[in-house]
Amino acid sequence: MKKGSITIFLTLILSLLLSLVCTSIESVRMAAARTQILNSMDIGLYSLFGQYDRILLKDYDLFFLNGSGNKGKINLSSLYDELENYMKPLLEQNSQKLSVKQGGFSGYRLATDQDGEVFFRQAVTYMKKTLGIQGIQSLIDQFQQQGERVREAEETGNQAEGNQSIENYDAEMDAAAQNSEAAQQESENTSGENGGQTGEPEISDGSQPSQVVNPIPILKRIRNMSLLDLIVPAEKGISENTVEKSSLLSGRRCDKGMGMLEEVKKDDSYVSQLLFQKYLENRLGSYTAPADCELKYQKEYLLCGKNSDRENLKSTASRLLMVREGINAAYLMTDPVKRAQVQSMALAIASAFLVPPASVIIEAALLLCWSFGESLLDLRELFHGGKVPFVKHAGNWQLALENLADLMENLDSGRRNDESGLSYEEYLQLMIVSESKKNKVSRGMDMIELCIRSSTGQKGFRLDHCIEAIEASVDVKANRKKIFTVKKQYSYL
Repeated sequence: MKKGSITIFLTLILSLLLSLVCTSIESVRMAAARTQILNSMDIGLYSLFGQYDRILLKDYDLFFLNGSGNKGKINLSSLYDELENYMKPLLEQNSQKLSVKQGGFSGYRLATDQDGEVFFRQAVTYMKKTLGIQGIQSLIDQFQQQGERVREAEETGNQAEGNQSIENYDAEMDAAAQNSEAAQQESENTSGENGGQTGEPEISDGSQPSQVVNPIPILKRIRNMSLLDLIVPAEKGISENTVEKSSLLSGRRCDKGMGMLEEVKKDDSYVSQLLFQKYLENRLGSYTAPADCELKYQKEYLLCGKNSDRENLKSTASRLLMVREGINAAYLMTDPVKRAQVQSMALAIASAFLVPPASVIIEAALLLCWSFGESLLDLRELFHGGKVPFVKHAGNWQLALENLADLMENLDSGRRNDESGLSYEEYLQLMIVSESKKNKVSRGMDMIELCIRSSTGQKGFRLDHCIEAIEASVDVKANRKKIFTVKKQYSYL
């Protein structure tokens, strides 16, 4: 009886131990299966994202997975099939009998999401790694002070144009002409009665006395001429390329990503915006170095956003004219010698028209015309490849007041290149600094998209089909009974 009871007790103990061992073995097998599934998911995602767009990387240093190829429509099902195909060989490596039951993408992020913040982040990250701390500091020093001064100069130029100096001058001259005509009529009537003649000065062109050289009417005619015709070299010409607004990323409704738990953190810092602008500067064309694309003047598009090269160049030239007018007008106001010259000529013109009180209005018009004439010479030099100093002084001022009436004859002989100054490209970059981040990002993506279409022939290429991150969820069946659900994210950054 005692021997029998001991045998039964050992049997019970052994059965418990055997259950524990079997459970442990099964647990190890499930853990191995789970690890194998995770590894297969990692390899699948790595392999899928290894198919990044080669052109985007080569030409623009960007990592994105093209979700549509050249088909014009994003195809997530095809991408998921590729993911499964990459996973299957690893799932079939041992006797675990693992198989994918179902799966899909539970989230993905596109280059254009969050108003292009994804695209912006990649470009800024690349520039930070490329420039380093010293390069970034040099960039800040280069743009921070002068960029603000350009913005202020453009505002000053717009204010000078908005003061209606020319309109006030016209009103005064019209009133003077009417008074003169009335006086002359009265004098003629009197002289007719008396049989005598008057001693009025002769009028050379019906608008001013012959002995007074008044440049304002001449400058008025020049101001009404085409600015591009005045400053662009005839031999170089102007691109007439245009694009349909609807073909641009900013002119259509973009596809959106979905379902990503973590959004890209918005970065509106001044440094990041400078880095992004520097990134675009190295990759987009301009008037001085046209791009081989549907729009050749891409940096001008970055600034103005027009859908033709001519309109972008025209708007850029107009804004640059305002910058130079603001700077030149500010100098004229501070130079006592030139102010005295303007006052003297204004008084002479007012006296010749017998309206001495109008000398103040004539002086304001002369200052505007003189700063405009000097600015025209500046722009002509810039568009001919020369450099113009940012700030003027007596030594580098080009146009003398007595030569203002002969401006058209001195457009080339009157301008001078100053190697210590700034080029057209440098002025352009300083103006772009003040443009909003939203405009720079959307217009930058417009141009990159256009260039890839032109250079590769992929007419259906779209940045809003370029994937930066994916979250995949897959159900894997193990040993024909247990199902593991695995969810993983992968991102280029």
